[in-house]
Amino acid sequence: MPVPDPVQQFATMSVNTMLKKIALVVLALLHFSCATREPGDPIKPGYNVYSPEQDIELGREVAAEVRKQVDIVKDENLQRYVRDLGARLAAQPQAGEYPYEFTLINEDSINAFALPGGPIFLHSGLLDQADSEGQLVGVMAHEISHVVLRHGTSQASRAQMVQLPAAIAGAVLGQQGAVLATAGQIGLGLGVNALIMKYSRSAEKEADALGARIMAGAGFNPIEMATFFQKLEAQGGSRPPALLSSHPSPGNRVRLVEAEMAAIPAGDYTYASGRFPNAKRLVAGLPPPKAPAHQEVAAAAAPRSTPSAPTGAFQRINGSTFSMEYPSGWKSYGGQSSDTLTLAPENGIVRTQGGSGGIGYGAVLSYYRPQHSRDLLNGTWELLQQLQEVNPKLRAAVQPRNVRIAGSSGMVVGLTGPSPYGGTERNLLLTVARPQGLFYMIFIAPENQYNKLQPAFERMANSIRFR
Repeated sequence: MPVPDPVQQFATMSVNTMLKKIALVVLALLHFSCATREPGDPIKPGYNVYSPEQDIELGREVAAEVRKQVDIVKDENLQRYVRDLGARLAAQPQAGEYPYEFTLINEDSINAFALPGGPIFLHSGLLDQADSEGQLVGVMAHEISHVVLRHGTSQASRAQMVQLPAAIAGAVLGQQGAVLATAGQIGLGLGVNALIMKYSRSAEKEADALGARIMAGAGFNPIEMATFFQKLEAQGGSRPPALLSSHPSPGNRVRLVEAEMAAIPAGDYTYASGRFPNAKRLVAGLPPPKAPAHQEVAAAAAPRSTPSAPTGAFQRINGSTFSMEYPSGWKSYGGQSSDTLTLAPENGIVRTQGGSGGIGYGAVLSYYRPQHSRDLLNGTWELLQQLQEVNPKLRAAVQPRNVRIAGSSGMVVGLTGPSPYGGTERNLLLTVARPQGLFYMIFIAPENQYNKLQPAFERMANSIRFR
């Protein structure tokens, strides 16, 4: 090439400024598509590369990992109460035929989350703060709606630029199934939590609307769902409840739910199980929550020092559409004839604080297929926006530079973010326009190791050959 050091080459217009402009265009398109729906209109799942069966498989596998890491409530009366309410909601035709499971976690924070395919977890703090059974049911119906509308895997589908192979996640996260491994992304802080448990405002609006219908069918007043969310918003202050972090407000929820209910036939909203007051008393008597298991695992698994810079020989690896050289002391995850590879020394992959895997030293290679752009520049901006969307702490440092890679047009952008080793991480994003999509390679290193690793990065980039 040679590959420049873009972190030191600032331009008059920053990457973040350009990203904001492009993001406004994308958001405007998304807003237009969402705005066409009127209250009472059908609500259908969006773009998704996963099948419903894969949703179920993924949900079961992730749920099994969640149960290992959290403090499940031992009181069977409380668990039965939550399951019975969930079964009443799941019996409504709008809930579909997913194998729902409802589990109460002993956790004081006000939160709930749904995994693809049906597993739903509720924090005991949610039941403690609910003023009525309808408010609790409202959150449950809202979570069921995320499952039905497949919001989790839809988001994962839109983040396909981090489709790392099953072998990578399996090496870090343990023996898990292929679907979980694919979603357990490694690289730049991307993990299952980021792709599955963080929803957009448009997704929240859809979940409110469908959740209201599910509540109505089960005999609960849908307004209670909206009033509970607004109660949390009002008391949030500078530190809002965890539920609002993953479920951002789509606007005036009461007004939106009222408009939805006005568009469908009125129902009887007088159902009550009669068990809510006792459930509140049982929650108040729960023992203090145990510390999450993943905190101990993360501390034990984190390496004490970063790998040494590579020296000596290089070896060549052949992917399905490209080949390249990489340091002989590094491992290749993904195997031969793959479109997606991770290259790193043995301790270059780290278990992060959330329990998922993160690459802190090495390189990630794959293809990104832009949804809104076909040219190199705009496709790169779209990729950067997706990376920042799933990892807000990632920052683009400078305007990109044009390069030539194996006779094709390419672009180089410098990025910074937190390192899984602690401190700051420097990344170099290389993109190349190819018939299969936007080929990309992300070089990753801690700030204090970057200059030592840069010669290896340059050799790797210059050795790329496309088929």
